Amino acid sequence: MFHYESAQPPAVAMPQTMRLLSLLIFVSAIAPAAQDQKPRLIVLTDIGGDPDDQQSMIRLMAWSNEFDIEALIASASGTPGELRENVVRPDLIREIVQAYGKCRPNFVRHSPGYPTAERLLEAVKSGDPDRSLRALGEGHDTEGSRWIISVVDRPDPRPVNVAIWGGAHELAQALWRVRADRSPADVARFLSRLRIHSIDHQDETGPWILRNFPSLFFVLSTSNPDKSLGVPLPRDKRLSVYRGMYLGGDESLTSREWIDTHVRFGHGPLGALYPAKTWTAPNPHSALKEGDTPSWFYFLAHGLSDPERPEWGGWGGRFKRARDNYFNDAEDFVDGARDARATVWRWRPAFQNEFAARMDWCATPDPRKANHKPAVTLNGDKSLRIVQLDARPRDRIRLSAAGSSDPDGDALNYRWFYYPEPGGASEAPDLGDTTKAELTFVAPPTQATAEYHIVLEVKDGGSPPLTSYRRAVIRVAGSKR
Repeated sequence: MFHYESAQPPAVAMPQTMRLLSLLIFVSAIAPAAQDQKPRLIVLTDIGGDPDDQQSMIRLMAWSNEFDIEALIASASGTPGELRENVVRPDLIREIVQAYGKCRPNFVRHSPGYPTAERLLEAVKSGDPDRSLRALGEGHDTEGSRWIISVVDRPDPRPVNVAIWGGAHELAQALWRVRADRSPADVARFLSRLRIHSIDHQDETGPWILRNFPSLFFVLSTSNPDKSLGVPLPRDKRLSVYRGMYLGGDESLTSREWIDTHVRFGHGPLGALYPAKTWTAPNPHSALKEGDTPSWFYFLAHGLSDPERPEWGGWGGRFKRARDNYFNDAEDFVDGARDARATVWRWRPAFQNEFAARMDWCATPDPRKANHKPAVTLNGDKSLRIVQLDARPRDRIRLSAAGSSDPDGDALNYRWFYYPEPGGASEAPDLGDTTKAELTFVAPPTQATAEYHIVLEVKDGGSPPLTSYRRAVIRVAGSKR
C-alpha cells in the first residue's frame, strides 16, 4: 500500500481514503507495463578500431539476460582516418559471442534469461566500410540497414532502442530507405518506434539524421551540442557524459589491476578476451575505457532510470532537452564539482561491482559461490517501475522498502537520497534518517509545482557487494493555482 499522510489542517485536507485512492490511480496510470519487459536493443559498433568496443561488447554479453538483443551490427571500423583501410569486422563480434556461448551454461545457473549464442550469432550483421555521406542513398543498402528495418517492422509494442557506438551509417541508410519507399504517415510511424542513444557524432551521418528526421527521439552524448547542426565549437570532448565511464570519480576501478583481477584472469573464455589496453588519451590507466557502454546502460531496466525521460539520469548518464526529442549532456553536482561526466561516474562503484559479480557467474557453476543482487520492493511494488506520487506542500510522505530481500540471504543496507537535478526544485526536502527500510519526510512548501526525486539504494553484504535501486518521484502541487 502507498503510505501518504496529510499534515494539512482537517478543514482543507482531502479525506485519507480519497487521497490514497488518487495516488493509486496516478501510479497505475503512469507506470506502463512495458517497463517490466526486457528492452529491445540494436547495437551499431565500429569494432576493429580502439579496442574499447570489444570491452563494451564483452560487458554487454554479461548483461545479455537483461535485453532482447536483436542486432549486433559491425559498422565501419574505427573513426574516420584512424585505420589505413575502410573495413568492417563482424568477426570480432562473433569471436566474443562464441566465447560467451562457452560461459552460457554457467550464466544460466545464475539467471535463466541468458540468450543462446546461436541466437546472438544470427543477430550479427555487417554494414558499409564507407561511412561517408557519399555512401548514403540508392544502391547503398547493407545487410545491417535492411536488418534494422526488419527489426523495427516486427509486430512488437516495445520501442526499438538503438545504441550507436561509432558511425550511424546503417541507421541513416535504413531511414533513407524507409523515407524513399513509404508514405509520410508510415515514415512517422516508423520513427515513433525508435529510441536512439549515440556516443558523440563520429562521422557525418549522425548530423544528417538529425537534420532530416527532427522528430526522432535522439540522445546525443556530447560536450558539443552544436555538432548536430554542423557547427563545431571549441569544446573539450573529454568533458562528454560518456567519458564518465572511465574519467572522474574513483578511477582505481578502471585500472589494469582491477580488470585483471575481476575480468581477465580466472573468469572464463569471455573474460580472457577483454583487451588490457585502449588507445584514447588521457586515460589514467589506459586500461578500461568502454566509452560506448553508457549507450546501452541508458536502456537498462533496473529501477533507477526511465529511458523515456533522459532528464532523470541513471547509469547511462543524464541529458537535457535541446529541442523537440533531441537531448544532449546535462551536469550533476557531485563531490563539490559540477560535471557532465559525474552523471555516469557517480554510479561506477555499483556497476563495476556488478560487472565483477557477473564475470564470477561466467566461471562459477555453483550459484552458492557467487553473489546476486537484492530484489527491492518500494511501497509494495515489486517491479522495476518508477513510483510516482502526487502530493501537496507539507504533506507527510512515507516510502517503504518493506518486503525487499536478497536471493543469497545476505543482510541488506538501505540508503535513501535526494537527487536534485532531475526535478529542479528550489528547496531540498529534509529526509532525516536515510539508513532505514522506511523513510518519512514532509513535502517542502512550494509555490510552483515541483518534482522531488528520491532514490533508494539497497546494498547487500555479499562479495562483491551488489546494489539494487528504486526511484520515487513525488510531484508536489504548488500553493498558487
